[in-house]
Amino acid sequence: MAFEDKLAQVVRRHEEATGRLSTDPTLDPATVAALSREAAELGPLVERIGEWEKAKTDIAEAEAIIAESGDADLKALAQEELYAARDRLPGIEAAIRLALLPKDADDARNAILEVRAGTGGEEAALFAADLFRMYQRYAALHGWRMEVLDVNETGIGGIKEVVASVAGAGVFARLKFESGVHRVQRVPATEAGGRIHTSAATVAVLPEVEDVDIEVKDSDLRIDTFRSQGAGGQSVNTTDSAVRITHLPTGVVVQCQDERSQVKNKVKAMKVLRARLYEHARSEKDQSRAADRRAQVGSGDRSERIRTYNFPQGRVTDHRINLTLYKIDQIVDGSCLDEVIDPLIAEDQAARLAALEAE
Repeated sequence: MAFEDKLAQVVRRHEEATGRLSTDPTLDPATVAALSREAAELGPLVERIGEWEKAKTDIAEAEAIIAESGDADLKALAQEELYAARDRLPGIEAAIRLALLPKDADDARNAILEVRAGTGGEEAALFAADLFRMYQRYAALHGWRMEVLDVNETGIGGIKEVVASVAGAGVFARLKFESGVHRVQRVPATEAGGRIHTSAATVAVLPEVEDVDIEVKDSDLRIDTFRSQGAGGQSVNTTDSAVRITHLPTGVVVQCQDERSQVKNKVKAMKVLRARLYEHARSEKDQSRAADRRAQVGSGDRSERIRTYNFPQGRVTDHRINLTLYKIDQIVDGSCLDEVIDPLIAEDQAARLAALEAE
């Protein structure tokens, strides 16, 4: 569909929604809510389209005056208007094209964040703990709320795995590009010879879903309880409050032992299970989306190395977009993580724009 045709379609949809809201008294509450939401979402875009049409009109009128008028002063004024309209037109058009991009329905959701130590033994566990602290600080800077659902710590401050929920505005939209293998190159504190070690941790970011988003049958679940374990495996609870849930059809296993209440742990574990099942179903049903992400900034597959943190050189490199920043301390403390995430979002938008224009 041509660009102008898409704009005309947007304007028609907005007019239809606002028209029905103002003229149809028989609408039920659900329809009113849907039409109101559509009108509100399209309103800013329609305003942009109006600005685009005015700029096009200004250009055409100025060109006509320059071509037809014999008044030198009038031509000079028209020339100024022509330059001004031509200057603002690309920005307006770029904003419209960006607004026309199909929305990821999950972008507005909260997220389940999982960080696991990979290859590298205790150093990998320490790096996983560093990554999790990075996300905790990043969440705090954005005013998000993070809640640990399950954590398996080592005895010297490392983390074998941690699962947390992150709630707030735009959480999944910003964190979804963090999924994958994060690699670190540094001299471990326990390394007497000063040799640089390479280790890794895995990050997974899943959209958090509600009960209505995905059905989980009780008959498909096996629920086991056990005593919570602390660092090194020692028991930290005298009751079987920890919960492990196995989804039998898929083999997905989740557990939660953060709370002393078995009921609370079960609720948290179900939250993680629904997120994993939803992501599994989403990947299976939408292969084109997965292909698009591979072509843009990576598939988000946890086997894919996405970023390297090189402490001796003070750099962080994101391999998907060949971005290197020499501010590792500020990135790891969360204060400059946006300087990595923003270019990833921009690259994703640019690739989707190119795909949209090729249709």
